[in-house]
Amino acid sequence: MNTGARLSIYGLGLVVAFGGAFGVAGAVVPEATVTDWVKEGEMNNHLPESGAHGADSTSVAAPALKGLSLAVDGYVLSPVEAPVAVGDPGELSFQIEDAAGDPVTDYTTAHERDLHLIVVRSDGSGFRHVHPTLDEATGTWSTPWEWDEAGSYRVFADFTPAAGPALTLTRTVLVAGEVAPVVPEPTRTSEVDGFTVTVDGDLVAGSSSDLTLTVTRDSEPVTTLEPYLGAFGHLVALRDGDLAFLHVHAQGDEPTAGDQAGPAITFAAEAPTAGRYLLYLDFQVDGEVHTAELVLDAAPGAAATQTESGSHTEGH
Repeated sequence: MNTGARLSIYGLGLVVAFGGAFGVAGAVVPEATVTDWVKEGEMNNHLPESGAHGADSTSVAAPALKGLSLAVDGYVLSPVEAPVAVGDPGELSFQIEDAAGDPVTDYTTAHERDLHLIVVRSDGSGFRHVHPTLDEATGTWSTPWEWDEAGSYRVFADFTPAAGPALTLTRTVLVAGEVAPVVPEPTRTSEVDGFTVTVDGDLVAGSSSDLTLTVTRDSEPVTTLEPYLGAFGHLVALRDGDLAFLHVHAQGDEPTAGDQAGPAITFAAEAPTAGRYLLYLDFQVDGEVHTAELVLDAAPGAAATQTESGSHTEGH
């Protein structure tokens, strides 16, 4: 990203199927079967292009979502090695392979990192955004890892190979143990580490929406937000139901070291469809990164509303 450029949508993609490994609350996943489950099949998903056979010509074309497969454009996310049960300390590791099956070792830096790793359980809980270390000799990315809760998780690798486009690849990891699914409910306020984060603005399907997130502490505005990954805040929005992913950054000029801002950060985000979205705000104060979690419902876009209205009229 060029200094002074406007920061907007960082990338679209990432899908996680909800509930696949849960069943009912309290179900037990036998540890012995976990490694077998990890070898799940993956399938590419494609949205219809404008004018494509079967597409509704009156609807707004949806953006192509990334992160729907473990392989795109000849690049493949290898099987993910990780602890298989809750509480087992270990390491999470993987490789990015090219079309020849060789590990990729040369990357283009984006948002201050060569690769962003996002891990989240299929009900939206347990969100983590970390940056593993690359062993250039083997092409293996790794980071210390321990699971806090059992369940079905998606591991997303977001990166730009030096010889290719920006990509987001994903695989599923199953973690043995008792599962207590979380049901997200709409909330515009989040309490985290003594901070309060509130969100103003509404998501509307198919159009860009401004969301303003405000950070306070002890009812006082926080004006000491520090740059984190090239912005004063880092927002991820996941669509409830399949975790389709919107990765956005704060609007405004890219900050430099030593800059501070706050209490408000504004983001531009586009929800591909109406529905519930899980928001995760990463922000940094005094060198420590905090993550606030909020939930918003996106309203249908104007085109969808008009189409529904027309269909209703014709039915009478």
